[in-house]
Formats: sequence, C-alpha cells, structure tokens
Amino acid sequence: MRRHVCHIAVKALLQPRQQSRFCVRQIDATYSDLCESEFLPPAADAGNQLTLIDQATGDVVHPLIVKSLVWSDEAATRLFAASLAQQPALANCFIELHGDLGAGKTSFVRHLLQALGVQGRIKSPTYAVVEPYELARTPTADQPLAIWHFDFYRFDDPQEWEDAGFRDIFASSGLKLAEWPEKAHGMLPLADLALHIEVQDDEARAVRLIAQTPTGAALLAAVSPA
Repeated sequence: MRRHVCHIAVKALLQPRQQSRFCVRQIDATYSDLCESEFLPPAADAGNQLTLIDQATGDVVHPLIVKSLVWSDEAATRLFAASLAQQPALANCFIELHGDLGAGKTSFVRHLLQALGVQGRIKSPTYAVVEPYELARTPTADQPLAIWHFDFYRFDDPQEWEDAGFRDIFASSGLKLAEWPEKAHGMLPLADLALHIEVQDDEARAVRLIAQTPTGAALLAAVSPA
C-alpha cells in the first residue's frame, strides 16, 4: 500500500464557533474542491493525496495524510481500537467518526473506551448529545484523562453549543470523539484524525483514516499498517 507523507509548516488551526474557511482539495485535479464534509468514501487504496487549503489566502494549512484499511470483523475493530488506546497523543486529541447509520461508529468508540479503561456500560449519546468520562489513569500514563463522546445526529440548535458548554469542552485538554460531526459543521475545531467507515457486502468495514494535524499524523503512523 502506498503512503504519501508530506511535512509542511502548520499554521494556527480553527477554533470552536468559528466558521470554517478550510477546504479539502485533491492534488489530482479529478477531485478538486472537495469540502471538509465531502471527503471521498473509504476505498481499497490509499493513493489519494489531499491538502487542507485556507480558502481566504489559498495557503496550504496542513497536508492530509490518508490511509485505508479493512476491519474484517468485530475482532479487527477491537484490535485497532486497542492499538490506538496505547498512544499518548490521545490525551489531547479530537477524532471525528463519519459513516452511515449502522456503520459501526459507536461500536468503535466502545472498543476504544474499554481499551482505555472505562468500566461499565458505555451509552450512546444520541439523545444526550455528549457522554463524559473521567479516567484516573490510562494505559500510557498514571494521570487523569477526560473523555467526551459526542453524537451530533440530533443536534439542530446552534445556541445549544454555548448553553451546553461545548465550546469550553473543545477548548480544554482531553480526548473528544464525535459522531455525525457534519451536523455541527462550522462550530467544531479541525479534527486531528477523521475516520470514514463504510459497510462492505461481506459486513467487513472499509475505513479511510485522514490525519489533518501533526497529532493526527503521529497517531496514524503509530496504529495503521504501511
């Protein structure tokens, strides 16, 4: 599988509540002018080179590193989540999860939180929008880790962003996981890592992993195959 890794100086990233100025553009002109919510769906190869562009200036903000893999079954999903849980960079990271209903976004989050040490039932935040967790220690550090699991599927009131304190959450340290992030488009900061999950005919999951920041690139390099 081919890898395309670039190293370009990174400018200050998007802050919560700011309207996104960024657009994802394909270096291959066949797929030019893709917006952030219109990434290509998962595919068998990782040959696409994507670059995050500041639409206001036309400058490259960060090269997007794209890899593809397949979760053949639930055990493969669990193993990937366990590998991700071993990465210290998760202590201050934002991960987006994209995919249709039933794609396995919540299942992946459950496996990740269990691997991090969350005990008991892990609820879907579909109605509550967010479920918080606090760990006294993680597999990589003997220090507390705050985790917020968001599901923006039913999010339709921008005022709730302020009233519920979401802006403060995303401005603080900790791990943030967001399902249906496109429902809160323009309010969320730039994700470090985006997972696009698609169910295959054999019930396996094709997954496209997109690193959008140096933190995301470090995570992707550590957990995904070459």
